[in-house]
Amino acid sequence: MSDRIARLNEEIKREVSVILQREIKDPRLGFASVTDVELSRDQSYCKVYISVFGSEEERDDSMQALKRAAGFIRTEIGQRVRMRKTPEFRFVYDSSLEQGARINAILKDIRGDGGSES
Repeated sequence: MSDRIARLNEEIKREVSVILQREIKDPRLGFASVTDVELSRDQSYCKVYISVFGSEEERDDSMQALKRAAGFIRTEIGQRVRMRKTPEFRFVYDSSLEQGARINAILKDIRGDGGSES
């Protein structure tokens, strides 16, 4: 990956996070956070990996809200980030944080004492 693409990935990740927190007013969008961004080499597509805290229904609602807001997000990124062309955004659910929490819960159960050590 080129340095430029890596820098754009980080900048897009930061800006999309800000847009999700402050700009999007859709009530279906729950507690969502951007975990990673992958910009294609030709900069025409951008995968944004999203982690959503909540039930499966809340996750589905949040992903639908993001799909609806993709055009708005693209416009905002076009104004905030200097790029030759503004990419088309695709939002992908990232379950890694959920899996990490599940592993922590399993480890606490294995210890049997809630995680406190003597």
